[in-house]
Amino acid sequence: MGNRMNAGYLITDSIHIGTTELVLGVSITERSTFVTWACQGSDYYYWGHYHSDLLAAKKDLLERAGAELEYQMTKQERRTAGEIGEGA
Repeated sequence: MGNRMNAGYLITDSIHIGTTELVLGVSITERSTFVTWACQGSDYYYWGHYHSDLLAAKKDLLERAGAELEYQMTKQERRTAGEIGEGA
């Protein structure tokens, strides 16, 4: 797989949670500019958080992934509870 780019940023890291992907990119022109995005379908990037520090960007990526994981787990728990309630 080749390098992924979006809006002048090289995607260097990604985390998949369900159908959502969270990515970290570094600017190809300004090496001290970083961004994290949510991504759908590997080419629709949205909800960018911009950083001037790599460690802050990595922390943001992990926090966003954790929040998405919590959301997906809550959604699954509600779905399971609904199925149990329907079977009673």
